[in-house]
Amino acid sequence: MATTESAEPLALSDTVCGVLTSRQLRDVGVSARRAARLSGPGGPWRRLYPGVFLLHDTPPTRRQLLHAAISRHGHEAVITGADALRAHGVHCPLTDQIHLLIPHYRRLAPDAGVLTCRTGRMPEPVMTDGLPFAPVARAALDLARREPDSAAVEQLVTLPLYWGLADRAELLAELDAGNQRGSATVRTILRGLDERDTFAHGLAVKALRSTPLPAPMWNVAVCDRRGRRIGTADAWWDEVGLAWRYLTGVGVGDFTHLALTATGTVLVRCTTQQLLDNPDEVGRELIRAYTQAARTPRPKVRAVHEVGTAA
Repeated sequence: MATTESAEPLALSDTVCGVLTSRQLRDVGVSARRAARLSGPGGPWRRLYPGVFLLHDTPPTRRQLLHAAISRHGHEAVITGADALRAHGVHCPLTDQIHLLIPHYRRLAPDAGVLTCRTGRMPEPVMTDGLPFAPVARAALDLARREPDSAAVEQLVTLPLYWGLADRAELLAELDAGNQRGSATVRTILRGLDERDTFAHGLAVKALRSTPLPAPMWNVAVCDRRGRRIGTADAWWDEVGLAWRYLTGVGVGDFTHLALTATGTVLVRCTTQQLLDNPDEVGRELIRAYTQAARTPRPKVRAVHEVGTAA
């Protein structure tokens, strides 16, 4: 059977991020020889992985590389590690390699820029932007197990708690169920973790998800125009001058709220227990306070991130 050496442009327009496999190209009449020529030196395409092409010659984006890696390793593969955490909304730096989980019976030659881990315990993927990502707890632990520095491990296992996406019990359960290689340091850190502040932030993030409010700045010092410190806010909406205190919001001997309100700052205070028991009510109070702050003159203050805290 003769293979057509040309392809209708419209037939190639229905691609995912401009990424196509050899099989998809054959289906629209582009032979393997022509694909190799188009992706060769001076050609208009790029070959990202064996049998996977990018239909232009500009450097691929991370999203295109993720689609290409899944196309290469099959749709049973699941993306884990930093890319999965970012897909769930966790702010963390990307790793040089894309970390994939693949079924234990799959065997492929390694590809540059891709770390594949064969496993008999494939997670149920969470689909985002057409890509399969590991759940948060699995992604964080897959990343932490490969980290040799204990301080970095502590930061990694804290991230799901900080963003309100998993608690310590979920992380420990996932750790117990998985491969024990590289888990000793992770387990020690998890069991000794003082999660009070981290857990409170996670609860605050969850409470905000049910509201239409814009994202705040986290962990700031509120200063006057001359830079003199007035107080602190666990969350701060700079556009209207709204402060939220939930870690030290209510307590004996805490008078920061008086200094903040004296500047005209609208302040919401609650306890961690209130966040745990009544997150919807806290969310409604934040909406009311934001509306009030938007209707009043913004206080003459500015906020700066506290040193050593996560933004």
